Amino acid sequence: MNVLHTLGRIVLGGVERLGRAALFLYEIVSGSWELVGRFPLVLQQIYGVGVLTLLIILVSGLFVGMVLGLQGYNTLVKFGSANSLGLLVALSLVRELGPVVTALLFAGRAGSALTAEIGLMKATEQLAGMEMMAVNPVIRVIAPRFFGGVIAMPLLAALFSAIGVLGGHIVGVGLLGVDAGPFWSQMQAGVDFHDDIVNGVIKSAVFGVVCTWIAVFEGYDAVPTSEGVARATNRTVVYSSLAVLALDFILTALTLGEV
Repeated sequence: MNVLHTLGRIVLGGVERLGRAALFLYEIVSGSWELVGRFPLVLQQIYGVGVLTLLIILVSGLFVGMVLGLQGYNTLVKFGSANSLGLLVALSLVRELGPVVTALLFAGRAGSALTAEIGLMKATEQLAGMEMMAVNPVIRVIAPRFFGGVIAMPLLAALFSAIGVLGGHIVGVGLLGVDAGPFWSQMQAGVDFHDDIVNGVIKSAVFGVVCTWIAVFEGYDAVPTSEGVARATNRTVVYSSLAVLALDFILTALTLGEV
């Protein structure tokens, strides 16, 4: 009975917290019209979560593309299809690795920073001070960060995929001697705009909404102590990573028509 009681308490607590998170998201979206005249706030957050994350995205994308080039060449050369290396690298990045790895890196760098920043503002009673001055902190502080993350994620994923293709070209053409003509021509012929690129953009947009939503909610809901902020930051990275991997399976199954 004690086990059932504990399990029920955990499940009910999780459902209750998920409901509060959904209401929190509704409050952000419903008040987004107030940001029309304050778009510089969103641009500032795009710089904070997007531009400042760009270095790790580009470096990671370059090395992921180089690894794909090495592994793909060693596999394709066994079947006499080394000229299809460009197609393999591009499809792997655009369909899966670009959106997923970008989202994981975004959660680890930008998501944790958003949670820590908002949690610190709560711990130092800055959010409470805004409420005392009749300023809605959800609209003034949370909403710009949320929409900044949502806009930045697809852009970061596109750059990750582009630099990854360049990394595959450096290894495949520059080091392994694959012909550059078939490398690019088969890539252009095999990558479909709707089935591959658009689906990758949809994935990255969904990941951007989920990762940023988790980050801002955990920061806003954090216990206003140093330990509470640290736990909220840890939850952001863990929950965002699990949500990205689970949603990746669901979205892939939907796009392939298997569900």
